[in-house]
Amino acid sequence: MKLTVLGCDGGIGGARHTTCLKLGAHALIDAGTGLGSLSLAEMAAIDRVFLTHAHLDHVALLPLMVDSVGAARTRPLEVWGLEPTLASLRQHIFNWHIWPDFTQLPSPDAPRLTWRPLAVGERFAVDDGVLEVLPAHHTVPAAAYRLEGPTGSLVFSGDTASGEAFWQAVSASPNLRHLLIECAFPDEEALLAQEAQHYCPGR
Repeated sequence: MKLTVLGCDGGIGGARHTTCLKLGAHALIDAGTGLGSLSLAEMAAIDRVFLTHAHLDHVALLPLMVDSVGAARTRPLEVWGLEPTLASLRQHIFNWHIWPDFTQLPSPDAPRLTWRPLAVGERFAVDDGVLEVLPAHHTVPAAAYRLEGPTGSLVFSGDTASGEAFWQAVSASPNLRHLLIECAFPDEEALLAQEAQHYCPGR
């Protein structure tokens, strides 16, 4: 399986894009502004989006993608996340005030978007690999993901601070080859990182 990092910054500007990872041709982890680097045809090929949490830098282009390519698809886009994550999106974004509710458009029987709740420990087939949901520790409910492929496994944390359950899951990963973990603040802002439940390089 090919994993492509479309964005991994906490902000935007120039070449900076927020978090979005592409898994093969048909799945994403998060839908930050990095998603905008895909062509319309590549976006239309995405069938599933697996969210780590509901913060804007991780979901910013999800509403625009659904609107831009929904009519070119033959079935709804599946958006997977922890139930509190999906509830936040339903309440605060896809609410007819910020953005239309595409679970009801063009009609409730033929929507462009479906919500799919997931839980820690669930596993999903993705191309020639398996994606497993891991626990994460952040200011809002959050998940991490382990991608297991033919040559080893990779763990992506999303946003997280230290949590025993996360590191236990990392340690139990079979044939772990790569760990992608965010460090949102420099060491001189370690106290701010702790307050915001992020890592910095030194801790």
